[in-house]
Amino acid sequence: MSRSGLSRRALLASAGAGAVSAVIGWNTATAAWATEADTGAGAATGADIARLPALDGTVTLQGAGLERFATDFGHLVTATPRAVLRPGSVRDVQQLVAFARRHRIPVAVNGQSGDLAQLGEAGLESHSSYGQANPRGGVAIDARGLSKVLSVRPGRAVVEAGATWAQVTEAGLAAGWVPPVLTDYLHLTVGGTLSVGGIGGGVQRHGMQVDNVLELDVVTGTGELVTASPTRNRELFEAVLAGGGQVAVIVRATLALVKVRERAHVFSLYYDDLDAYLADQQKVMAERRFDLQVGDVVRSEDGSRWRYKAELVAFADAGGAVDRAALLAGLRPVSSEVVEQSWREYAFRVDGFAGYLRASGLWALPKPWLSVFLPASAARAFMARAAEVLTAADLGAGLLLFYPYQRSKVRAPLAVLPGQEVGWHFDLLAFPGPGSDTAAMLERNRRLYDLAVELGGKRYLIGAVPGMTGADWRRHYGGLWETVARAKRRWDPAGILTPGQGIHAS
Repeated sequence: MSRSGLSRRALLASAGAGAVSAVIGWNTATAAWATEADTGAGAATGADIARLPALDGTVTLQGAGLERFATDFGHLVTATPRAVLRPGSVRDVQQLVAFARRHRIPVAVNGQSGDLAQLGEAGLESHSSYGQANPRGGVAIDARGLSKVLSVRPGRAVVEAGATWAQVTEAGLAAGWVPPVLTDYLHLTVGGTLSVGGIGGGVQRHGMQVDNVLELDVVTGTGELVTASPTRNRELFEAVLAGGGQVAVIVRATLALVKVRERAHVFSLYYDDLDAYLADQQKVMAERRFDLQVGDVVRSEDGSRWRYKAELVAFADAGGAVDRAALLAGLRPVSSEVVEQSWREYAFRVDGFAGYLRASGLWALPKPWLSVFLPASAARAFMARAAEVLTAADLGAGLLLFYPYQRSKVRAPLAVLPGQEVGWHFDLLAFPGPGSDTAAMLERNRRLYDLAVELGGKRYLIGAVPGMTGADWRRHYGGLWETVARAKRRWDPAGILTPGQGIHAS
């Protein structure tokens, strides 16, 4: 078959009343997919049907597997896409995006994250938490179609965008090289986290994951395949990284790697006093005492108050040691503990917790997450207010991360942060129990977000903040807004890419 028609692998199945009909294109008169039946007697004329190009992969309409693309990890937004593309090649992404542009069909990449070996295809899902990766009735691109680790060599890895950080980490470990910054949960796609920033305990030394990208291959909103890097098509490179999927689809990334150190010494320091916690966390960051630095807010054992825990990690080579006394000198926790484990054990530490959440049924419930960045001068005021507002029920079985970063380490322009050099990341990763008042929790998120903005803070694109307006987004980007708007007009002139973010909705 010539490239002007559908290949056999690219037949689109419409699973209605047991019938399967090949979809041949888009009915421009009805703004719906056209099947072979639509060309019969009394049906649409051929002139009304825009024929699909040939594809190496498959597209599915309301068939097996489509339902899991209607929602995401947050289970707060449901919007069934009209179709799902499982690309068989980068060319498929180009063809589909170009076709969608011509007919104004929204498109968004769906990461389909999760531990494939443990969950199988049916257990995967988009890890966006508020419908950000939903095409709102358009076409979802299943990132699992492009999910290979293509090569690993000293200092770099080349991966397809649908590969997970777990895949990259395992492949890197086999060669002795690993990503310098990892998210806590590793079963997220590379393209997904690079689209929002990708933050983890290495941010104090290495910035975000977007700051450790050497090169990208992307498909713009016009269907053009472009290679971009700091020295080649730099404007597009910077518009894609942490850009919320607004100007291009990432299809391949070249990532920086660092030499792995085999042992992780994990220090857990507990504080009852917020001021002591803030001071110690900023002290160890300024002095670069540890290789990784995070922290969270937990309930006291009697459940009467919040406590603060610094989780600090020092790496060592196999058989080596760390000077624990020197690392803890001058710090003021009320108690502490140290555990030594392998680098890999620490990297995959969240897997067991995720398994518990799934087994208990909490993973599948609505999760109104909130993620903001605060200037250091406002961190105490914001945290004190949050501690008054939040209850144990708000957190449920989840986590409230709260740790510092240095702004100068985050170089990607669209990873928008407050202006001060030292800032704090507040990350409410709530897993509320059954029957929780989700609407009230979303309203709480909005109030806390407004407070953060009032104090000079910024949001992280992963969170659930209801009611974001055009004015909110312009305020979020500040002086970068015209750069963001110009990039959208240039590389996605039809405005089809990733509408779920809502950045350019008004």
